[in-house]
Amino acid sequence: MGEAPKPRSAPKQRRPDEREVSESERLLFGGPLRYDMGWNQHRDAFLELNFRAMVARLPSLLAVSLRLARQADPRAARIVLGSEVGRGVTQAISLLAVNSALSRLVAGGQIEDRLRGAAPALVVMAVVLLVGTLLRAASTYATGRLEPKVERVATELYLERAAAVELAAIEDHAFHKLLDTAQYGARSTGRMIMYGTRVVNALISLVAAAGVLTVLHPLLLPLLVTMTLPSAWSALINARRRYESFHTWVQHARAGHLIAGLLTEPGAAPEIRVHGVGPFLLRHFRAMSETAEAEQARLARLAARTGLFAAGWTGLATVATYATLGGLLLTETMALAVAGTAVIAIRSGSASLNTLVLEINQLHEEALFVGDLQRLYVEAAERAIPRGGVALPEEPREIRFEHVTFGYPGESARPALDDVTLTLPLGRIIALVGENGSGKTTLVKLLAGLYKPDRGRILWDDVDTAQADRHQLAERIAMVAQDFKRWPFTARVNVAVGRSSAPLSEERLAAAIGEAGAEEVVADLPRGLDTLLARQFSGGHELSGGQWQRLGIARAAYRRGRILIVDEPTAALDARAELEVFEKIRALADSGQTVVLITHRLASVRHADLVHVLDQGRLVESGTPEELLAGGGVYAELYALQAEQFSTRAPTSRVG
Repeated sequence: MGEAPKPRSAPKQRRPDEREVSESERLLFGGPLRYDMGWNQHRDAFLELNFRAMVARLPSLLAVSLRLARQADPRAARIVLGSEVGRGVTQAISLLAVNSALSRLVAGGQIEDRLRGAAPALVVMAVVLLVGTLLRAASTYATGRLEPKVERVATELYLERAAAVELAAIEDHAFHKLLDTAQYGARSTGRMIMYGTRVVNALISLVAAAGVLTVLHPLLLPLLVTMTLPSAWSALINARRRYESFHTWVQHARAGHLIAGLLTEPGAAPEIRVHGVGPFLLRHFRAMSETAEAEQARLARLAARTGLFAAGWTGLATVATYATLGGLLLTETMALAVAGTAVIAIRSGSASLNTLVLEINQLHEEALFVGDLQRLYVEAAERAIPRGGVALPEEPREIRFEHVTFGYPGESARPALDDVTLTLPLGRIIALVGENGSGKTTLVKLLAGLYKPDRGRILWDDVDTAQADRHQLAERIAMVAQDFKRWPFTARVNVAVGRSSAPLSEERLAAAIGEAGAEEVVADLPRGLDTLLARQFSGGHELSGGQWQRLGIARAAYRRGRILIVDEPTAALDARAELEVFEKIRALADSGQTVVLITHRLASVRHADLVHVLDQGRLVESGTPEELLAGGGVYAELYALQAEQFSTRAPTSRVG
C-alpha cells in the first residue's frame, strides 16, 4: 500500500547570494565557494556605506591617506598637499577674474575701452592657468611617487604580520579569507592616495565655486546640490554592491586562479600531459569563469538600471536650475554679466561636486578594503606566535609528553593524538613508527611547537612549552619534513635557508653538505651551489626526488638544531643511498644531537635507541627494536609483514 502524497511546500525564496552552485564547484571543491554575506555578517561595513556616514568619515579618510603618504614619503606628501591647495586657490581666482572680465565686456561704451578694461582680468586668467598647469604637473609627479611606496609599506606590514601567525591560523579557512581581502586592502592603500588627492582638489574647487555662487545669488547653491545628489546616490548603491560581491566571491576567484595555475605548474605538467588532464581543467576553468562572469553581468545590469534612474533625476534638477537662472534674468534680479559668471560657476561647481561625490565614494570604498587590512593586522596580532616566556633548560635531559591530546579543527571526531604519554631522551635516536594516520607527524609538529595540545603538557625537563619562549624552542629544532619546501632559488639558498638569520658561511655550507652526503648532488649541478633549482626560469635545473631529499637533510644540518626531526628521510632513495643516510644519522646522534625519526621502513629502525609505536593516535608500545620484536606486538607484526615482502620463494613449474 503506497504512502499518501505529501503536500508540496511553497518554494523557498533565495537571497541573491544563494544562486545555483555550478557543477565545477560541486565536483572539484565539494560545494559552493561563496561566503554568506547577509546583513548578519559584515553588518558594520555595510551600514557605513551611506551618504551621511561617508561625509562624516571624510576627515578621517583624508587623515588616513595623509598618514600613509607621510609614512611612505614625507616630501612627496607635502608636494601633493601644497599643489592641490594651490590649484583650488587658482580656480577661485580664475572665477573671480571671469566675473570681472564679463562685467567689463558687457558694460556700455566703445569696444576698445571695454577690452582695455577687461585686459587685467584676462592677464590674471592666463597667469592663473599657467600656475594651475604647473601645480597639476607637480601633484601628478608626487602622486606617482607616493602610490607604489604606500602600497609597498602596507604590503610589507601585511606579509610581516601574516608570516608571524600560528600555523593553525594559516590553516583556518576563515583567516585565509581575511588574508585574501586584506591583500586587496594592501593594494587599496595606494589607490587611497590617488582618490584622496582628487578629493582634496575637488573639495577646494567646490568651495571656490560655491563661494562665488553664494555671492552671486544664495538660491543657486542649493540648486547645484540638487543637481548632484542623484549621482551620489547611484555611486553609493553601486559601491555597496561591488563590495558585497567581492567578499561573497573572493574564495570562488581564488579557486579559478588555482585551476589556471595548475595548467602551467611544472609539478603538474607531466601528469597533465600523460593523463590528458588539460582539457578537463580547461573545461572547469571555463565553467568557473562563466559563473563569475554571470555575477559581473548582474552587477552591470543593476548599475545600468540605477544609472538611468539617477540620470533622469539629474536631468530634471538641471532643467530646474537653468529655469531658475532664466527667471532671475527675466525679472532683472540678476545682471547678464553675473548670469554668465553664474553659468560658468554652476558648470564648474556641478563638475566639482559630482567629482567630489564620486571620488569620496571611491575613497570610501577603498577604505573599506583597507579596513579589512586593519582587521588583519589586529587579528594577526591576536593569533601571532607569542614572544617571550620561560627559558628552556640549557642542557635538558628529556622531553616528556604527558597525557597529550590534539585534534585538527573541523576534521575527524577522533583526535589525531589521544592521551599520549611518552618520553624522548635527548642525545639519542628515537623512532616513531606506525601505520598511516597513526599520529606520528602530528606528534613531531607538537614537539616543534607548530601546534599546542588541546589537553596535556609537553615538558622540557620541568618546563612546560605552553609557558616557554616559543622562538627559543624553534631555534633548537631542525626539521626535514616529508613534504619539505623545494625553494625555487639556487642550491646554495636551499641549504642556507635552514638558518637564514645567520651570516652565510661557505665552511658551514660544506660541513652541512658533507653531513647529508650531498657532495655528489652538488658536484653534478651545472653551476654547483649557484645552480638555480627552478626549471621555469632561464638557466634553471631540476633535481630528482632523492637529490632533493639530500639537500633537505643538508638544510637541516646547516641549521644545527639540537633536535633533528626527520620524517621519512629515505622515501625517495635507493637501498644503497638509504644505508648511507642512516649511517649519517647515526653519526649525528653519536656527536650528541637528538634525532627523532619517522619511517615506515622498520628494518631501518634498528639504528634507533628507542622506538615508540603509535596506532590510531594512541601510544601502544615503547622499547628498543629488539625488545619490541621479542614482545610480539604491533611492531613485530608490522616488521614481519614488511620482511615477508622481501622473502624469496622458489618459482613453481607448470606442467602442461
